[in-house]
Amino acid sequence: MTCAECRELLNAYLDDELPRPELDAVREHLSACPRCAGEYDVLAATSHQLQEGLVRHPAPDVLKARIRTALAKPDAFEPRPTARRTPWPWLAAAGLVIAIVSSGITFGAMQRRDSGELEHELLASHIRSLMPGHLTDVVSSNQHNVKPWFNGRVDASPSVPQLDSIGFPLVGGRLDYVEDRPVPVIVYARRQHLINVYSWPIATRESTAPRVTTDHGYHMAEWRADGFELWAVSDVDVPDLRQFIAAFRRAQ
Repeated sequence: MTCAECRELLNAYLDDELPRPELDAVREHLSACPRCAGEYDVLAATSHQLQEGLVRHPAPDVLKARIRTALAKPDAFEPRPTARRTPWPWLAAAGLVIAIVSSGITFGAMQRRDSGELEHELLASHIRSLMPGHLTDVVSSNQHNVKPWFNGRVDASPSVPQLDSIGFPLVGGRLDYVEDRPVPVIVYARRQHLINVYSWPIATRESTAPRVTTDHGYHMAEWRADGFELWAVSDVDVPDLRQFIAAFRRAQ
């Protein structure tokens, strides 16, 4: 194998994507060629720094929903006639970033499954709601349109406070499926963020203070009030989420 051939395969070799014959050929060449081995060491170190040192800024829910909507269009992947070809190094870098973010989300979801099936289901439901056509079944900013929509669809109609005056406009509602039963979900907005509120009746009327946990940028708050268990899931900042929950509870 020549040096030029080896360098063409270094990225695939680093990602363990080569078939066995080429894998062995690259390994043999690196053991005998200090120059190519040095280039491989630099590439491996750069990849490690990207994975360990990148600052991760979670994207708002609304942005995620817009991206998924754009990708769902039939012509999303059709090249534009005047589009310029993107150099392969930029494509490789973008692919690496996407892989890191995706693996982090997967790992976070797996951790949530280990810590509690309910939390995992609610997080999955929230992320699923950001996909095109999954956010609402009834779209309205008026509580008198949203609350009656649930009549006959669930055992107990959920609370639908009107919180526009403090910066949490009502978006609508939907039915979701949590723990093998239909559950009402009320959707609110906070600037570029969305808040999903899940609720279902419970045997006790005991009230509890909100308990907030975080999973890979998503905050989940759980509390009980007036015979209901409620969960709010969002990527909004924790102080904003606590403000929302306090106003929601007062309105209940």
